[in-house]
Amino acid sequence: MNLLFHQVHVRVPATSANLGSGFDTVGLALDHYDELKFTLNDSPADGAAADNTTDDSVRVIIHGEGEDTLPRDETHLVVSTFRKACQVFGLGRLGFTLEAHNRIPQARGMGSSAEAIVAGISAAAAFAHGEHFDRQSVFDMAASIEGHPDNVAPAVFGGLTVSWRFDAGEGVGSVPIRDGEPLSVGFHTTMYPVDDAIRACVFIPDFEQSTEQARQALPAKVPYADAAFNLSRIALLPAAMGPRGASSHDAAPGEDANTLLFAATQDRLHQPYRKGLMAPSWELIEALRAQGFAAAISGAGPCVLVLHRGPASEAIERIAQQQLASGIWRVLHLSVNTTGVEVEAK
Repeated sequence: MNLLFHQVHVRVPATSANLGSGFDTVGLALDHYDELKFTLNDSPADGAAADNTTDDSVRVIIHGEGEDTLPRDETHLVVSTFRKACQVFGLGRLGFTLEAHNRIPQARGMGSSAEAIVAGISAAAAFAHGEHFDRQSVFDMAASIEGHPDNVAPAVFGGLTVSWRFDAGEGVGSVPIRDGEPLSVGFHTTMYPVDDAIRACVFIPDFEQSTEQARQALPAKVPYADAAFNLSRIALLPAAMGPRGASSHDAAPGEDANTLLFAATQDRLHQPYRKGLMAPSWELIEALRAQGFAAAISGAGPCVLVLHRGPASEAIERIAQQQLASGIWRVLHLSVNTTGVEVEAK
């Protein structure tokens, strides 16, 4: 394939999964980004590159989060994903330099692995098809690699997403739907509008949390009442997050927007079983929820996400002043990202 571009810039938002009640299904994109630049090496006909890289080699430069810990070779998740995607898009094995400006903390529950996977696939898609690539195909590939869609969906599409995996039985690739498109086996997602007034406070600790360890803390079965509890709360999330005004999203009398957010982020399926793994995070959540704020573990943790409408940042920081004064925590005040991954090909 003759490549039309020599360089691709990719910007991928941080994401928060679960939002309390929506375990393994709900994700939210945030205005906090990793930015990556992929530059192809010189071709053999033009001689070796100035830095003596060979045509099919990779050079990795990292700034910011993970610059002292992430690998700088083929094992880097962005690189390995880019390689896989290049094969799918018929690009073969390209030599390139990856320069990453990382702002998303690693292993904290803000979607760093989903970001890496989406970045690698999006870059390969842009080299193959330009800036107007098929986001759905990026999502399909990213969800398959990640193994679950809750973070990759908002990273690709932006906003609030609810995702699921459809299984139709062995040997069945899709199911016909009357007056609709066939429903294919695999991962799917749908997007919901988010009110412009929704803001997120993200408390980031100086310690990490293994997603695998967090999953191991979950029980094999949960009580029926707890499952029903979460079903009722997750059903509230689109209304709690959606635009206000004269619409079906209006709160019932006596239930303002932040009351719905508080109720919608209640959870009995995963956070109670994981709190022992991240006691400082759970302590912060309890302090915030005791004052009526919609606080939850972000993803598998240990970051704490607080959703709110209106000017609440100062009040939230006052509640968390002891944690912030300890030096263990820092806080970001973010809006919701509505664009998802962005690419520029040159």
